[in-house]
Amino acid sequence: MSRCCMPMIVTWLGIVFSQGMPVMVYAEDPADRIASKVLRHVVLFKFTAETTPQQVHEIEQRFAALPEKIDTIIDFEWGTDVSVDDRSQGFTHCFLVTFHDQEGLAQYLPHPAHQDFVKLLKPRLAQLLVLDYWAQR
Repeated sequence: MSRCCMPMIVTWLGIVFSQGMPVMVYAEDPADRIASKVLRHVVLFKFTAETTPQQVHEIEQRFAALPEKIDTIIDFEWGTDVSVDDRSQGFTHCFLVTFHDQEGLAQYLPHPAHQDFVKLLKPRLAQLLVLDYWAQR
């Protein structure tokens, strides 16, 4: 299992009763609370008209493989546009890459695996949108 998909570590505290039924009580690992502030790197793709479905699939797979190659990625998810209000402006893919801190992002950007991915991606892009933010909880 990859690091980004590991379950939260919890500590068993005991059993309490709610409406006569036993309920196990757990507490988050303190390290999870400390790491609640994370840096999100949002990437949206609009592909050229010439980009084939097979090329799009390869790009999806190669981007999704980066968390296994780059240690500073702590979480990763992606999806395609399913909006019904036609406001996507041609952007079809959204990727969310999460880092503990700015240094993690700084190591990711020049990483050889990321740069190889960028070389594959660039000729297929009509437009790219990137937004980085600190997640608020």
